[in-house]
Amino acid sequence: MKKETHISYEYFNNKGELNDIEKKLFAKAKEARENAYAPYSHFLVGCSVLLENGEIYTGNNQENAAYPSGLCAERTALFWIGANFPSEKIKKIFIVGGPKEFSEKNPPIPPCGSCRQSIIEYETKQNENIELYFSNLNDEVVKVHSIKDLLPFYFDGTFL
Repeated sequence: MKKETHISYEYFNNKGELNDIEKKLFAKAKEARENAYAPYSHFLVGCSVLLENGEIYTGNNQENAAYPSGLCAERTALFWIGANFPSEKIKKIFIVGGPKEFSEKNPPIPPCGSCRQSIIEYETKQNENIELYFSNLNDEVVKVHSIKDLLPFYFDGTFL
């Protein structure tokens, strides 16, 4: 039996099409990107996270010469929030990424597989979807209403 999965997403040609809170999250993620530590890949990623209480926190990628020891922007922000605000729900995550040197050819940068898995953990924990936005340096933005849209066959604690 053949089955199909479809991804539902919204596409914005530029940040001008975003609402005020989305524009603020975009700006915070872009600012966080500038502080990324990426001396090896020269690929900078910033992330902003909106909590239910209205607070916004950021993270950026942190590389290491021993590559597996680095951490992506999304997990840097999520793990800090999880450690400091374990009961606060996450409403939105905004990611801005691209090479240090601007390139018009890059599409919006989605989270990697490890970050997708970490985001699904927080969605499962809070029993509520997290809106996810990802962008490039051309201000193009993709929005999904849940990480499940990018990870339809996800693994979570219900399998254990």
